[in-house]
Amino acid sequence: MMRLRNTLSAIALLSLSPFANASVDELMADCNDCHGDNGVSQWSDMPTIAGLSVLVHEDALYIYADEARPCSKSEYRQGDTSRPAKTMCEIAAELSEDDIAELAEAYAELPYVRAKQDFDADLAAAGKIVHDKQCDKCHSDEGTNPEDEAGMLGGQMMGYLKQTFDEYAAGTREQPKKMKDKMDLLSEGDVEALIHYYGSVQ
Repeated sequence: MMRLRNTLSAIALLSLSPFANASVDELMADCNDCHGDNGVSQWSDMPTIAGLSVLVHEDALYIYADEARPCSKSEYRQGDTSRPAKTMCEIAAELSEDDIAELAEAYAELPYVRAKQDFDADLAAAGKIVHDKQCDKCHSDEGTNPEDEAGMLGGQMMGYLKQTFDEYAAGTREQPKKMKDKMDLLSEGDVEALIHYYGSVQ
């Protein structure tokens, strides 16, 4: 009886979700109001999600649904900006498995657009050395190869990259063991150089 009651409660909550019965186009429109048109970010603290591999995108949404990443509230950047700020954990929890699969497939079909942003050329040169030694095996082609299924780094927004590196260093962002082993080898200077290197990939 308890399991049935929990199931019915879950169904009731899902029916109240703003995403219930939404088409993939409607779901993407909501995502784009934070991540930018066609999933291409215009804001330093927001990642571009267009061009991510299906696996990486699905994995990220499930991790957020499980609250295994930091989930600070974010205002909508465009569209109806009067909507209350939400967290990625809240948004991911409202998505069904079909929603997640459809979103991941749709964004994977869009082109990845490298951000045009300012960077320090000397730091970028130092970062390339670090990348080639420590990161290239999993993040090839300057960190822009979706077939690596390891996330996109080259051309991502530098503010977002800094935030992500900070979360890894603090242990608040889930990461595979092999990545943690690599991260533990990096100094603060290495991380800063990597951010400028990835920002230089335009």
